[in-house]
Amino acid sequence: MRAKPAPINTPEGATDPAPRGFSIDAHRFAAAKAAPGLYLVATPIGNLGDITLRALETLAGVDVIACEDTRITRRLTERYAITAQLKPYHEHNAEAARPKILEALAQGGSVALVSDAGTPLISDPGFKLVREVCAAGHAVYALPGPSSVLAALSVAALPTDRFFFEGFLPAKSAARRTRLTELARIDATLVMFESGNRVQDTLADLAEIMGDREAAICRELTKLHEEITRAPLHALAREAASLETRGEFVLVISPPAADAEVLTADALDELLREQLATHSVKDAVVHAVELSGRPRREVYARALELAKDLRGGDGED
Repeated sequence: MRAKPAPINTPEGATDPAPRGFSIDAHRFAAAKAAPGLYLVATPIGNLGDITLRALETLAGVDVIACEDTRITRRLTERYAITAQLKPYHEHNAEAARPKILEALAQGGSVALVSDAGTPLISDPGFKLVREVCAAGHAVYALPGPSSVLAALSVAALPTDRFFFEGFLPAKSAARRTRLTELARIDATLVMFESGNRVQDTLADLAEIMGDREAAICRELTKLHEEITRAPLHALAREAASLETRGEFVLVISPPAADAEVLTADALDELLREQLATHSVKDAVVHAVELSGRPRREVYARALELAKDLRGGDGED
């Protein structure tokens, strides 16, 4: 069991102007100088109170904190009165910043790596730094904590035994739809990030490609305006126009049905002909997607072709 940090008791006459430490609710605690190495420190994804005790001790004890945006990390260090030096490390300066961090470690220094929010290396450039630090023979320590991926997965009310983390989808529509078609075949719950200005388009693409799978929209996790919306993808897509798009989004989509069988092309054609005999193209596609295990985009395109042959028209109804 980890010992509770000791409050700082400065002996009378002591001259150390800036002892290492951190503050919680006006109580000041001492922090020992961190041992040489790279520390991967998870930081809050919204609520600054989610920081761990070990993370505070480490951030106060290292020589340098390497962070994506010093302005964002400074909010955390100022909240807990941590005075360690902040240095930027992000995708735009990583090539130049990595050698400096490696040099500091070679000289026996200690460096904490943090992202703007959550666990480092998840959708940020930290893995290259860790790889080079390991190759140079320096110690690397992981300090687990907040993660928007796991937070979203835990509240989505969807299967958690197997999941696939995608990160951010491509920004352009064609590339995004292609990637979603690939993801639709993965037998696992899907977790992905999305920005507010693209989330509505992404929901429309998800509904078209993945059918009526259960899903959850997780917005502003752990923050004041946290919002979790759970519904089938078609319902989420229909309501997307009224969705509050400000904030950070994590989308969680259920895996394909456990008993879903992917039909062959010939079997799909036979199924669609049966459905088109008594249903509109739209309804036939809905039924065929559920029964075929194939992406909606593919089923819809084939349904239009068959409808033209069967009805001698343009296939739309």
